[in-house]
Amino acid sequence: MLAVPVYNMKGDKIGEAEIDPAVLGGKVRPMLLKQAVVAYLAHKRQYSARTKRRSDVVASTKKMYRQKGTGNARAGMSSTPIRRGGGRAFATTEPRRSLVLPKKMKRLARDSALLAKIQSEKVMVVDGLQCDQPRTKALATMLTAIGIGKGCILAMHDADRNIILSGRNITNADMRLVADLNAYDILRRECVVMTKQAFDLLSDPTRGDLADGAGKN
Repeated sequence: MLAVPVYNMKGDKIGEAEIDPAVLGGKVRPMLLKQAVVAYLAHKRQYSARTKRRSDVVASTKKMYRQKGTGNARAGMSSTPIRRGGGRAFATTEPRRSLVLPKKMKRLARDSALLAKIQSEKVMVVDGLQCDQPRTKALATMLTAIGIGKGCILAMHDADRNIILSGRNITNADMRLVADLNAYDILRRECVVMTKQAFDLLSDPTRGDLADGAGKN
């Protein structure tokens, strides 16, 4: 069993929560994590890089001047790649790459990323996390108290409006539902902070369809 520290809103350690590594796949899979990250980043790209081929340039197809007798080199239409304003010889027409991971792979990649963070002691659980009103200072103070310095992802069991509004202005802090976690979001931040309910849901061997939203990429 792996132990994860549990804190309160004041930043005091009040205990530990345990999770079976088997629930998270049993081991870290680096190659699967790379596949998941590459697929996620591929879906974030616009794929808008385009240059015109010779056939795409709007120009006359008429021969510029007669073949012989002018003293100039032979020339055809003005859209040739060697002339200014002509089409590119090897035009960039990058198609959209379809990198779709099966649902089971996305779930296993997310679990593998979480397992790696737990083994690195970069996962914290906050018991009783709540905000009576949207206030960034209260949430930022709590994160500082538990030792979050370079950013984190805060996983909640449900969409608490006050917590989301309180955390959206914190630098390098992301708010996510535990069902929406994916491998890329977990790996890009140094630490993972979870509510107690979110951790209990994640560590439940019978969590069922929790991961349906994992890796929405």
